[in-house]
Order: sequence, then C-alpha cells, then structure tokens
Amino acid sequence: MIRALCIVLTSLAIPAWADTRVPTSQAEISLGFAPVVQRTAPAVVNIYARKIVNVRSSPFSRDPFFQNLFRDFDVPQQRVQNSLGSGVILSPDGIVVSNYHVVGEATDIRVALNDRREFSARVVLSDQDSDLAILQLEDAPKMPALPLRDSDTVEVGELVLAIGNPFGVGQTVSSGIVSGLARSGTATGSGRGYFIQTDAPINPGNSGGALVDVNGELVGVNTQILSRSGGSNGIGFAIPSALVAQFVAQAQAGETEFQQPWAGLGGQPVTADMAEGLGLDRPGGLVISEVHPQSAFAAAGIAPGDVISAVDNQPVNTPAEMIFRMSVAGIGAEATITRLRDGTADDITLTLTAPPDDPPRSQSQSGGRAAIPGMTVSTINPVVLAQYDLPLAASGVVVDDPGPVGARIGLRPGDMLRKINGVEVPDTDSALALLNDARGRLTLEVQRGGQRMVMRFRL
Repeated sequence: MIRALCIVLTSLAIPAWADTRVPTSQAEISLGFAPVVQRTAPAVVNIYARKIVNVRSSPFSRDPFFQNLFRDFDVPQQRVQNSLGSGVILSPDGIVVSNYHVVGEATDIRVALNDRREFSARVVLSDQDSDLAILQLEDAPKMPALPLRDSDTVEVGELVLAIGNPFGVGQTVSSGIVSGLARSGTATGSGRGYFIQTDAPINPGNSGGALVDVNGELVGVNTQILSRSGGSNGIGFAIPSALVAQFVAQAQAGETEFQQPWAGLGGQPVTADMAEGLGLDRPGGLVISEVHPQSAFAAAGIAPGDVISAVDNQPVNTPAEMIFRMSVAGIGAEATITRLRDGTADDITLTLTAPPDDPPRSQSQSGGRAAIPGMTVSTINPVVLAQYDLPLAASGVVVDDPGPVGARIGLRPGDMLRKINGVEVPDTDSALALLNDARGRLTLEVQRGGQRMVMRFRL
C-alpha cells in the first residue's frame, strides 16, 4: 500500500506540460545523449570565412587620446581577416544559418561537414542587429537538416546540447539546461534583442552553432557569451528558433535584406515606481511615451500613456522583446496587441507594416564642385528613422555616406545635418544646393545621437 501511494504522489508531481522525462533505467542512463548527437551532428557544420579589411598602422592606434586625432595618419592597407564559426543546415537543398559576425561581409566562405566534405557558400540574407545570416551551399547534394522547434514552447530547466566548433578543435558537443528565457540587453557585441540563456558551455568558435533539445530539434542558434576571461562561465545566449524561421522564410522568398515590421513607438519598461501611477497591480509591459503619426499603432489608436503588455498573447517587458515578437510575426501579419489604459485591458488587432517611404527618401550625392564632394544624403522619413534608429521626431537630412572628404572632416553615416551655413536643411535638394553655393567658409550644425556639434571649415 505504501509503495502504491508513493507512485500516485509521484505521478501527480509531474507537470502536465512535460513532454520529456528523466532516465528510468540503467540502460537509459548508460545511453546518454548519443542518439541525439547521432541525429543532429551531421547537420551542424564548421564555417571558415575570409574578408578583406582596410587597416591603418598609426603609431597612436593604442593611445586612448591620440587614436582619434590621428586615425587618418597614413594610407590604409588591405589585409585578409579570417574567422571561424559554426552553422546549422536547415533544409535538404543546403540552406544554412549562422551568425552575422561570423560571415558578414565575407568574400570567401567554406563550409565543412562533420564527414569532412567541403562546399563553397554565399550569403543570401543577413542582418547585423539580429546577428543572423542565411547561407546557400553551392552545388551541394541533398543535405541532412535539423527540424525547427517553436522556441516559445521551451521551458526553463529543459536539457539542451550545444554543438559547434570551439577554438577550431573540431565538432564538439556540450550539455546543459535552459537557464533563462526572454533575456534582452544582456549579451555583448553586435547582437541586440531577445535570447535564450543556457549554461551549456559555449566558447569562441561555437558562434552560429546549434542549441538542440533532447528530441534533436533546433531551439536556438548560439551567438554570445557573458564572460570576463573570454571563456565559458556558464552564461551563454542563443537566438530563438522562432526568429530563425522568419529569416529562412524570407530567404526562400528571395529577400536579400531582412524585412522587419516598424513599430514607430517610443517607450520604456514599467518599473515598480511607475506601476501604481498607471493603475497596475504589478510592474510589467511597456509604457508608451511617443507614437509616430505614420505608425500602424497610431492608426490603431495607441497613444502616449498606454501600456502594451503583450503581443500575440506573449508578454513583452522591454523594447527588444516587442521588436522580437513583431519580427517573428513578419510584415503583413495581423498581430493582437494587449493594451492597458486607465487600468483597463483590451485587445487591438492591427496589421504589421514596413516603415513607409513618405516623404520620398530622395537619396542623392553631392557633385565634384560641392563643398563636400561625393557625400550621399537622404531626406529623413520612417525608412531612414528605422535604418539609423533615429528619434521619432527627427526631421531634415541624414548622411548615408560621408565620402572621402566628409570622412576626413569627421562626418559619419547616421549624422543628421541640421544647418549648413546657418540655414536649416529640410531635404536633400536644399542640402545639395547649400553645399554647391558655399564659398570661402563652411559651417555645419550636426546632430549625432543626443549630441549637437558645430563644424567650421575654410574652403
């Protein structure tokens, strides 16, 4: 009787959502992860990328003060930069996902399978902010591929395996658990967004490798670690498979740049101090501070002071989480937005859209006789706001490419030209006309981020 009672209590303690279980026999314990590795390892590849970069050998390159003053000290030299990483085959026709920081801007990419076969590859779609890139293997036969699992079904505590090529030693498997979900703003480097956290050891070279569950399904792409030494400290981050699936879908549809819905919102996470004033019983969600008039959210009735707590019934507590949810849904999808206003919640359905090119961007380049020849500028509109992450209220003209002369005087892509010789610059036509008419002197009022500066030159 006692034994039967224990069995009943144990079965009641198992969560209803659990589809996996711990080993129940000595045979299962001795088996380990070998079957999972046998299924998944053939679809995880090593990636060798090479690109040509311009470098300068200034004697002040390591001086924190003089390095910026003398960055144009000598003529740049071209050097070959090699990178090593990992990737995952996602379709039999040779679609491979990896990290942007592994293959971005590479001129030569070689992909090696675990059976030592090698293939050339090309990047068909990439995005630096998401730190994802989709490759297509060249002249490859039918490939082994990993199935994608919906990352929204992943639970903290699940067993996972990280497969990649750390330190170039060859394909390696490490095990751990999912130690956190919805991690945003914690990883370092170019990757910004929403991550799965794991304690499965991830080291340099693992980037772009697979994070798989015990059923051999891909739940994430390893991208970053949090470490002071450069080695694994048990805090690694993976890009969820839900976003990977959207990248693959766009690549297969023929896109070459990742198309992301535009929110046109400004806001911040609701803190404990803010919750009471907003009529909330607990902190959570995003309180909206500004809404661009051309945003789909504005058309749906979202206004400053509203709190957005969920997108498609998935909670959002940071801007990165909201961007992730919108990116997973994709442009043209209908999204359900849960809004809190005056303590009352309601659901709003809207269609996610790309940023409108209105007014026209009118990208133009200054001529050879202009005060700054060869500089490319654009009129600021929603497309430009999204591209350079500019304030929603920004207007005027932005620098797309400063050109050789503009770069030497300190201009950068994303700089906003507020005034030229004291005259406001509303659009590209005005900017080019003022640069063409400048004689003797040139005064630029430039906004970079939250700072404004004035540049004065003699012509």
